[in-house]
Amino acid sequence: MKKTAILLICSLSFSAWALEGFGSAGASRDKDLTEEDMLIYAIQDEYAARQEYYTILEEYGQVSPFPNIVKAEETHIGLLIPLFEKYGYALPEDSSGEHVVLPKDLKSSFEVGVEAEILNIAMYEQFLSENLPADIRDVFEKLKRASESHLRAFENGLKRY
Repeated sequence: MKKTAILLICSLSFSAWALEGFGSAGASRDKDLTEEDMLIYAIQDEYAARQEYYTILEEYGQVSPFPNIVKAEETHIGLLIPLFEKYGYALPEDSSGEHVVLPKDLKSSFEVGVEAEILNIAMYEQFLSENLPADIRDVFEKLKRASESHLRAFENGLKRY
């Protein structure tokens, strides 16, 4: 049986991460965010996106833009890891595989991508409203811009349906 993936999709089958306080859903409910909390939620969300899009690729093949976005998620994770090291925070393990559900078809996969990126952008906007060290702010701004680009790619993909 294949592993399955979905990211924070309220109408499509979202539930596990919101209940567990994982990624952008956890961040949206946390009203007392520390820098460490923000970094944890950010890397959880990037882990989850990578797993989601990788699982979609496994099931439906090399459908654009998923291959490029999986690579981008690797880059995003790579931007966050040094911040954990610099500030002495424990790097959370990637448990995203425990939280995933495969979308029923490619159209749903694009809808999942759209919703996931909207939630990711909202999370980074929330973080950027806080007083942050310059290096953390810089990474969050880069990740927000990347998610805006991913959102456009998924919206364009969804137009095929």
